[in-house]
Amino acid sequence: MARGPGTGGDEETCYVIDSLEQIGSQWRLAVLHDLQEGEKRFNELKRSTGASSRTLSRVVDDLQEMGFVDRRLEEDAPVATYYSLTEKGESLCPVFDAIGDWAKEWVAEDELEA
Repeated sequence: MARGPGTGGDEETCYVIDSLEQIGSQWRLAVLHDLQEGEKRFNELKRSTGASSRTLSRVVDDLQEMGFVDRRLEEDAPVATYYSLTEKGESLCPVFDAIGDWAKEWVAEDELEA
């Protein structure tokens, strides 16, 4: 979705929308957040995110294709596939921290008021 000036929104807003389209699904966010802790095997990600094998496989493939995640295959018995964040993926860590700080203040406050 390439938008620019004169196409219905300012350029900064368009970048935000474009980035959310890349990382904004529930499962993509869960995997990216989980991998902040370090490299994980497929089944570890499956357990920690609660995603089905099919969904997780699609998500990590998408994230790898977009350059957020690296995949490493260890062929020694037992064969294992490991996933980790790339430099691009790691650059999201401060974003997750900022969202977490915001949520602690505002989401918790909203729940108290409800």
